[in-house]
Amino acid sequence: MVNSTQSSAGSTAVGIPWGEAPYPVLVADADADLLFVNEAAGLVFPDARSGSALSDAVPAWLSSAHARYLRAVPGQRPGADRRPMVQGPVGDRTYEAHPTVREDGTVVWWLVDDTDHRLAREALRMERERTTFLTQASNLLLSSLNLDRCMDVTAQMAAEHLADAALVIAPSRGRELPVVACVRGGTPRTFGVGADPDEVPGLGEALQGFPPVPSRWIDPDAAPSWLIPDGFGAVGSIVITPLPGHGVPAGALVLLRHADGAAFTEDEEVFARLFAARAGAAMSAARLYAEQASITETLMRELLPPSLHQVSGVEYAGGYRPSLEHERIGGDFYDVHPPAVEGESSLVVLGDVCGKGLEAAVMTGKIRNTLHALLPLADDHQRMLSLLNTALLNTHDARFATMVLASAAREGNAVRLRLTSAGHPAPLILRSDGRVEEAATQGTLVGALPTVTASTALVTLAPGEVCVLYTDGISEARGGPLGGTMFGEARLRRALSECAGMPAEAVVERVQMLASQWVGTGRHDDMAVVVISAPRTNHLSAVDGHTRGRFTA
Repeated sequence: MVNSTQSSAGSTAVGIPWGEAPYPVLVADADADLLFVNEAAGLVFPDARSGSALSDAVPAWLSSAHARYLRAVPGQRPGADRRPMVQGPVGDRTYEAHPTVREDGTVVWWLVDDTDHRLAREALRMERERTTFLTQASNLLLSSLNLDRCMDVTAQMAAEHLADAALVIAPSRGRELPVVACVRGGTPRTFGVGADPDEVPGLGEALQGFPPVPSRWIDPDAAPSWLIPDGFGAVGSIVITPLPGHGVPAGALVLLRHADGAAFTEDEEVFARLFAARAGAAMSAARLYAEQASITETLMRELLPPSLHQVSGVEYAGGYRPSLEHERIGGDFYDVHPPAVEGESSLVVLGDVCGKGLEAAVMTGKIRNTLHALLPLADDHQRMLSLLNTALLNTHDARFATMVLASAAREGNAVRLRLTSAGHPAPLILRSDGRVEEAATQGTLVGALPTVTASTALVTLAPGEVCVLYTDGISEARGGPLGGTMFGEARLRRALSECAGMPAEAVVERVQMLASQWVGTGRHDDMAVVVISAPRTNHLSAVDGHTRGRFTA
């Protein structure tokens, strides 16, 4: 070991004795021979001694830098091709080497241990990459509420960024485990496997949401064949972690690495759990959405107005358009209830609940169910309305409704109608000669006052004549050339007079078309129309006696 007195070149620099410098200091001449090595440098470079060759004592990156600093053409100062600082490894540490070129052509190398800074920079870079990855994963996973797509994205991202292959395993459906597998650079593959998850250490617990077992506890050789993708080869390391969900586990994530690769580190396992938490949340949200969509679809089918057909010799047709295009239901409703006994009257109900949207649709469901329970009283309109009124007043919902009841029965070639309005626009009668008459019925709202009063009109339809029941969404629709004019009953009557002799479905389509053209793209209320017709012949008015759709009895 040498010290600061071993060479006159090693006296001082900038007033600081080199031997007392806290950093490693090396001094080398133009021939790349060491002139001075302080104590700190001797600890870093054990082979460095005064008089020895620099290349024999220090790593190649430092000796090469010294040669670059001494390169010069004649007449120029040494170091014309130099850089201010070089950096490289010494063992498991990293050093920055800062040169000072002296007048005599020697170079003083000051070394600074940069290992901690390097590790900090690498950790920061890795953290940024992981944060970017997690952000990207969240964006991709949350961009879709489709469970199958969420599983595909989870498996593919995990295979590309976390492992050599990944499997996403959902909770069992019956006797099979739904699995999505993906290898790095490949596409996800979906399959089902009838296997016991407990045969894979940690998989059964992960599917139940328990914390993962450490990777080192899982023997790759014990992995069943279905867990290893085709052509993957020998497995060297396995990570199994839960996919947490909203209250219920969303599944499990399995990561695989090749036998010739590095095993999963504890830090990588922790990061895999962070990814799994986001993937599980997305899968759980997608599963909840699918379940709610299924429930909504089932309820929607019950709340939608039915399609109508011919019943007991009377032809019916109906049409409905909700106030909001993205919704399928609203506050208007209609039903046709066939007679319990052949020869008796069918009951037609058309109504309009105060408000619009889902809340109004729920109220229509209550009213329709109540009226269905009151069908034994269908011949007594007043009593039905009174009982319905009492039922609505006793609910917590303060909504009220208008409606019209129509009892229809075939008498020979004609149809006999009894029409009762409860605060609703009176039905319109279209005669065969194009005349439009208003049925003489009126009454009070349902669900607003303690009692309901209503009058009933008796109407007979000759063959080819129709009775039109409609909601104020049609007559009060605003639009036209100026955009704010109501469609109005007068315009509706003129439109109906042009429909003389048309079948019931054609009348409905004509009314709906004119009302839709009138409002254009503007806002409007729910629109509903039902047409009751006395057919011209005894033949059915459509194929198999049905118009489009279905009929709910």
